[in-house]
Amino acid sequence: MGGVTVGDPSAGSDVSRETTRGQSTSPDVSRETKDERSDDDTPIATAAATAVRVMGRFGDTLPRPVRRRLITVANQKGGVGKTTTAVNIAAAMAMRGLRVLVVDLDPQGNASTALGVDHHSEIPSVYDLLVEGKTLGDVAVPVTEISGLWCVPATIDLAGAEIELVSLVARESRLQRALADAASLADGGIDYILIDCPPSLGLLTVNALVAAEEVLIPIQCEYYALEGLGQLLRNIELVKSHLNPGLHVSTILLTMYDARTRLASQVADDVREHFGETVLRTVIPRSVRVSEAPSYGQTVMTYDPASPGALCYLDAAREIAARGAGDTVAGSAQEGESW
Repeated sequence: MGGVTVGDPSAGSDVSRETTRGQSTSPDVSRETKDERSDDDTPIATAAATAVRVMGRFGDTLPRPVRRRLITVANQKGGVGKTTTAVNIAAAMAMRGLRVLVVDLDPQGNASTALGVDHHSEIPSVYDLLVEGKTLGDVAVPVTEISGLWCVPATIDLAGAEIELVSLVARESRLQRALADAASLADGGIDYILIDCPPSLGLLTVNALVAAEEVLIPIQCEYYALEGLGQLLRNIELVKSHLNPGLHVSTILLTMYDARTRLASQVADDVREHFGETVLRTVIPRSVRVSEAPSYGQTVMTYDPASPGALCYLDAAREIAARGAGDTVAGSAQEGESW
């Protein structure tokens, strides 16, 4: 046979040389494409690009509210994500151009820890604001890692404030009066004040409800989280009737959502059925990164900006900001935007 046999080494080398020549002449393009992929499409590169977006480096700012919004984050049940929600939404807003103040009203001081703010007993704190009569400027400190974010820390002294407030004049409205000069903290004034409440319905929480116009209720996607909700809503109605007529539940956020369980989906459906548009479309998933961040004195927004928890809190902040700007279509997961 005159054809090329499989075992002919000379023929094989000719074919391989031809193939090599063909590859050497044309695929500079293929090498460029390969290089582009390695630079832009690797998991590390994708995560880095996402982190840069979340950190607000592309000028994607959130709309300022028509007027300052004062929001109390409350739920008397512990472990539902009150502090986590308060600090991460505050951080997301500040990173996107808003001026935000977090008031840590929980004697445990977890919000202060998450924001990297000292809160040992000698530090001027929210206790001095409520009991000692100090001004907001005396106790509010800027958060070093996030521009545009301030915190009023809580110290262990606050644990006795419930008792000390009982004998004071206008005990339910002392925080309201103290926050009146929030505009002095920043040029142009503060856009948002978020108050992180303790897991109780005592005088500290009452002060927060009297001071605020809105209540944000984080609800864990588990059955027990719904049990105390009725009592919280009744207390909010009592404060509204007797102390703060403008108070209303403006936002409900579903937290610790585990898509693997049917219970989480059922709880989410029940909450949406009862509260309608008050519930944000964004749901916060269970996330190890969200839980880890406070141990490093950070929010998840700076600890791991590309994590699912950070992205969801950013979307929640978008929705809240869009509502404050009068936009009926909230900004959660904006159309055409991909991370």
